[in-house]
Amino acid sequence: MMQVNSLEKYMPHTSDDVDAYMVALEHPLKDSIQQLRLAILSSNPGISETVKWNAPNFRYADLDRVTFRLNPANRLQLIFHRGVQKRSDTADFAFQDPTGLMTWLAPDRAVVNFPDRESVTANQDEVVALVNRWIAT
Repeated sequence: MMQVNSLEKYMPHTSDDVDAYMVALEHPLKDSIQQLRLAILSSNPGISETVKWNAPNFRYADLDRVTFRLNPANRLQLIFHRGVQKRSDTADFAFQDPTGLMTWLAPDRAVVNFPDRESVTANQDEVVALVNRWIAT
């Protein structure tokens, strides 16, 4: 499995909108959200960010692909999706998760749950590698 440490690190290219969102955010896992946000952004220069569903959202090739879910406030989640519109190739879509971290909500939509700070730190490299594989699909 590819680890974040094996990916070239880039200077995170944050957006003013998400920076402002993060300043105003009140969440018990705010530091973990910021940690994971910067790790994802620094892993790939093609990843950009916006605010979607009242949370940081990651885009690749002008498509929304991975979005934080911050409610309920006692945890955080990353939602892996394939854009706003349902795609015609959903029946043929396959994605292997060797980490076992993804819970599938639909054939082309999954979630990774982080119940606490420790789970973010322990799984960060694997999750960033999943994000980079996911955006390539």
